[in-house]
Amino acid sequence: MPVKIESPRARRVVTFAFLVFIFGLTFWVLSPFLAALAWAGILAYVTRPLHQWLCRRLPGRDTLVALLMTVGVAATLLLPMAWVLFTLVGDIAAASAAIRHLAAHGLPPLPSGVAAWPGGEWIAAQYARVAGDPAWVRAQIVALGLTDVVNIKLVAGGVGRNVAKFGLAVFALFFLYRHGDTVLTQFRRVATRWLGEPARGYINAVGVTVRAVVFGIVLTALAQGALAGLGYWVAGITAPALWGVATALISMIPFVGPVVWIGLSLGLLANGETQAALGLFLWGALVVSWVDNLIRPLVISGPTRIPFLLVFLGVLGGINAFGLIGLFLGPVLLAVSLGIWREWLGHARLA
Repeated sequence: MPVKIESPRARRVVTFAFLVFIFGLTFWVLSPFLAALAWAGILAYVTRPLHQWLCRRLPGRDTLVALLMTVGVAATLLLPMAWVLFTLVGDIAAASAAIRHLAAHGLPPLPSGVAAWPGGEWIAAQYARVAGDPAWVRAQIVALGLTDVVNIKLVAGGVGRNVAKFGLAVFALFFLYRHGDTVLTQFRRVATRWLGEPARGYINAVGVTVRAVVFGIVLTALAQGALAGLGYWVAGITAPALWGVATALISMIPFVGPVVWIGLSLGLLANGETQAALGLFLWGALVVSWVDNLIRPLVISGPTRIPFLLVFLGVLGGINAFGLIGLFLGPVLLAVSLGIWREWLGHARLA
């Protein structure tokens, strides 16, 4: 005979426990795929204007539109990633050999003409101090694992795994294009029911922040990597594609990208290639960093109405907490928190 719960409070407790149990198991089942699903959601939202335009041009053919959008995103994202991976395979051996030679023989002497530059004496003194301790230089290179081809291949393997995750994200992207509007409408209804009308503002803050992060961080980092890679190739840097990818990845953290091209400029200078070193330094300072220092803050802080410092901290904290997907989750969480804070301030003024 089934037990009937008469108390309304007990019934609510049992219902809540049941929901926690079901949703907890659901989260556990989907947890290996959450990052791919999050990437799919981000891609679907960012490309939504193009998807809506295609739906207007092809009315009643939602499946075809979803297929075209999915193929387009795959061609735009996965094919360049595959090309970069194939290029990295050839560049890894060359870069590893150059680093091993540096670790074995130490830094080469600085060209004599550097001392005549403005501030050249200070540069020469600092370089001589570092070069005078080859054991320290060797220890730093070994500590970073740059002389071990296996470690470098493991990094490339990590990139390959991320490409596989993107493949799963693109697969899920088709279904988001096909049923995304329905899912978004249902989510808005549930959020409004539980949080009230402010939920619409929170959802809008999430969308605006994701779009700003995509264009302000990811695309500017890719632009920096491409421009820096072009400069490395012209300057004759070994493995320019590898260093271009490294610049793009590091540039996702604002204001850190110059570390790569400044280090490579010093390396050219140490090898006596003064013109190439100066050209690469000017290219990085006047072209590559211009994208980072001017365009990125304008693109992010303008639409989101969030101080760039909060976005910067959100990127760093998000990557530390959630990995690569934290690049978006960190700023989004701060945007929602800031929206709640502003709402509370508004209520406080009215009171």
